[in-house]
Amino acid sequence: MRLRRIPKPFDDPDYVFELKHDGFRAIAYIEKGSCRLVSRNLKNLPFDSLNKALGGLPVQSAILDGEVICLDSGGVSHFNDLIDHKVEPILCAFDLLWLDGEDLRRLPLIVRKKQLHDLLKTSGSGRILYAQHIEGAGKQFFEEICARDLEGMVAKRKMSIYKDDGNSWLKVKNRGYSQAQGRHELFGPTRQG
Repeated sequence: MRLRRIPKPFDDPDYVFELKHDGFRAIAYIEKGSCRLVSRNLKNLPFDSLNKALGGLPVQSAILDGEVICLDSGGVSHFNDLIDHKVEPILCAFDLLWLDGEDLRRLPLIVRKKQLHDLLKTSGSGRILYAQHIEGAGKQFFEEICARDLEGMVAKRKMSIYKDDGNSWLKVKNRGYSQAQGRHELFGPTRQG
């Protein structure tokens, strides 16, 4: 599921809104106690301790979609800490695509998120966070994001299936986000986040 950038926030009761963390998007493939994190570009991500923590989830098999991030003591993600390996990374999981032999992608997002929440609640791991959301009130949420100097927000249709149609997941970036300053020098103009 790609994120399509839109210029401004909106309110809509058919959407959930999540904080857009600053990290690496990853799919976690978990099977029989081991995990492999794969980037959008289909590269294995070398976060061995995080792979081990994810492998400890109480499942036979699962596929999670999320963002690998490093958080400070205030809960703010810091991209530079992630690329410099200064802090142990965590996975902020926002979707559950597969669970113990069952393909969940055709279920509504809000149902998948509930199953993800229930799974992570039982995990006991501090290395895996559930991406909380609010419903309907995107404008107020985005104002708070900007006031706290966070990266942005993601808007997703509550009843959408996991199919990349280009319209289900939208992102609104905080134009004043201080951590983005000078980042183009690291990745060039094609970085998508």
